[in-house]
Amino acid sequence: MINRNLIYQIGITLVKGIGNVIAKQIIDNLDDISLVFTEKKRLLERIPGLSRRLIAEIHKPEVLKRAEQEILFIEKNKIIPLFITDSDYPKRLQECVDSPVMLYYRGNAELNVAKVISIVGTRNASAYGREMTDQLLHDVKEKFPDVLVVSGLAYGIDIIAHRAALRENLATVGVLAHGLDRIYPAVHRNAAVEMLNNGGLLTDFISQTNPDRQNFVKRNRIIAGIADCTIVVESAEKGGALITANIADSYNRDLFAFPGKVGDRYSEGCNSLIKFRKAALVTSAQDVFREMNWDIQSQTVARKVFQRDLFIDLDPEEKMITDLLSKAENMQLNILAIELNWPISKLSGALFELEMKGIVRCKPGGVYALV
Repeated sequence: MINRNLIYQIGITLVKGIGNVIAKQIIDNLDDISLVFTEKKRLLERIPGLSRRLIAEIHKPEVLKRAEQEILFIEKNKIIPLFITDSDYPKRLQECVDSPVMLYYRGNAELNVAKVISIVGTRNASAYGREMTDQLLHDVKEKFPDVLVVSGLAYGIDIIAHRAALRENLATVGVLAHGLDRIYPAVHRNAAVEMLNNGGLLTDFISQTNPDRQNFVKRNRIIAGIADCTIVVESAEKGGALITANIADSYNRDLFAFPGKVGDRYSEGCNSLIKFRKAALVTSAQDVFREMNWDIQSQTVARKVFQRDLFIDLDPEEKMITDLLSKAENMQLNILAIELNWPISKLSGALFELEMKGIVRCKPGGVYALV
């Protein structure tokens, strides 16, 4: 029996002219996504962003027919479909304005673990780039073995990062610019298969989608949005790694870059990110831990009992936040959001109120702690 709701969820992403932003407007205005395909035209016209032309596209029979075909492919290949409102959808990515409405995932890694890093770089990696990537992930494993490592399965730094993660037994996920019916480049198939046992493969493209040039830019926004931070190892002045870095910066995510030799073609991008203060200079994993405040979070210290009830009344939601913070020395904003299952916008407002009351304070890296 085909899941009817999944047909509609996939179907909305297949309508010509409806991108992720308009799709989210539709989802926000309808209690049930199936209504977009079953309601009368005059009711759909009231939804912001839905023109008569788009409504005509929605009602084309081939849309749901193609969605049904995709479900058969999903079921045959044990793929996990993740709709934007699903609890398993990556929470960090969910907060990005242009996040995909639909994701397709095959693997065993948890996408909402406490710490996620993305590693990107040039396809023309040097011995220096390989050494920095290998050492970075070795040190990450030593300190934080539960970190999820994300990259794009491309030539160069991407595949170096995936293979280093696998050697260190770190879960690693490859974000693809095509459907899950193929692996590109094909020479990375063995690594991709190994990743299914300790990580996975993720895409927002349906099967039979070719790895066309424009798809890689779309893929990069997932790499940037799914992680707490993005680390650029080596990059030319232009290229996919710099696109990912700029997307991460637009999402207000932490960005790091390894410096390179002045004048070296494949260090120009990293040096530029550091020069213009878009990325923090990093020479080791410890620099990342410090800037992200992960080293402080991991320390076992005596927990101060916070006697908030003695001097101030908290509403139930504020109490939920302080209860969480009282159990940890620090918590990063994204982790708080995941633990509470709240959107970032709601959590930020509540944290601001607690800051004004002198109960919490914000540290570098979006880390919050009790005063």
